[in-house]
Amino acid sequence: MNLHEYQAKEIFREFAIPTPEGVLISSREQLPAVVEQFAASGCVIKAQVHAGGRGKAGGVILAHNEREIEAAVEQLLGQRLKTRQTGEPGLPINFLLAEPLAAIAHEFYIGMLVDRQQRRVAVIASAAGGMSIEEVAAETPEQLHTETVHPVVGLQPFQARNLGFKIGLSGQQLRPFTALLLNLYRLFMDCDASLVEINPLVTTQAGELLALDAKINLDDNALYRHKALQTLRDPSQEDAREVEAQAWNLNYISLDGDIGCMVNGAGLAMATMDLIKLEGGRPANFLDVGGGTTPERVAAAFKLILSDTQVKAVLVNIFGGIVRCDLIAEGIIRAIQEVHVEVPVVVRLEGTRAEEGRALLADSGLAIEPAEGLADAARRVVRAAQEERV
Repeated sequence: MNLHEYQAKEIFREFAIPTPEGVLISSREQLPAVVEQFAASGCVIKAQVHAGGRGKAGGVILAHNEREIEAAVEQLLGQRLKTRQTGEPGLPINFLLAEPLAAIAHEFYIGMLVDRQQRRVAVIASAAGGMSIEEVAAETPEQLHTETVHPVVGLQPFQARNLGFKIGLSGQQLRPFTALLLNLYRLFMDCDASLVEINPLVTTQAGELLALDAKINLDDNALYRHKALQTLRDPSQEDAREVEAQAWNLNYISLDGDIGCMVNGAGLAMATMDLIKLEGGRPANFLDVGGGTTPERVAAAFKLILSDTQVKAVLVNIFGGIVRCDLIAEGIIRAIQEVHVEVPVVVRLEGTRAEEGRALLADSGLAIEPAEGLADAARRVVRAAQEERV
């Protein structure tokens, strides 16, 4: 689960990580108060969306006077921001964060994430912080410095100091930098985060450290332990179909193709999408209905797939181990009858009660095309999608 910058900074302050004192803007009625506070000193207006690259996309505006503040709020609030991460049509800007301009001496990058290969938390620091950190990682990776944290002892002060030396901090800045990094690691562990970033972490002209940005991604699998953090979810920043899928305990991810996929098991779903690509098609989604399913959940899954107007054909690929194929068949029939499906549907059923499931589909009177195997199913659905495009 992603958090907005303003939410992440609230958590930063709870863990004694220095951040600017900003004002959250959710309506234009707040504009007079914002102007009164920042007109003389200026401020930065930042769109609050779940995406990086806001600065390059025009979502971060420096405003130095009343006219510029009003123009920035008018330009951003209520609009949609499209970045390299969001794609089309972008994400809605429902909130803005106004913060005082900082007297920046230097920008740094700090990040923490789970290194799955090492099975440990990796702490990353760079003296090349700011909007071009992705280019730094791609073109000059030697500018990124990493410390790997032992899970038993946690992040150690000497590791924080080592990173501070490598990014060029002065002696008097190492102590507050060490404290900041240790607090950030405590936040990472206490909140069950999967990613925490400060980009940029700056030193001011007065020599102080300040987190000008904040990004926190939380591990969905651990959210049951954090009731307060659960309330910070913003569904407006998520794909509506993915939000609906969560309500049915379905694993659904939207893609940019036109062949809908409903599969049980993540591995089989990946193999199914690979075969569709191999046959020249493009999957419209990843959808794993799981092992213990019901006709109701299958019907909900089918409706999710068909809610994507780009879908030209649907492939249902079920291997019945735990899940029963006849239950899947009942769900398919119910969904097609309720939704009035107008695109070709190819079904491959194997495993537990597969014969009963195939019989239900055959007796349904619906236009469902059976497949003998996975490769055959992929060929049939790709051909059907191609015919629908013509």
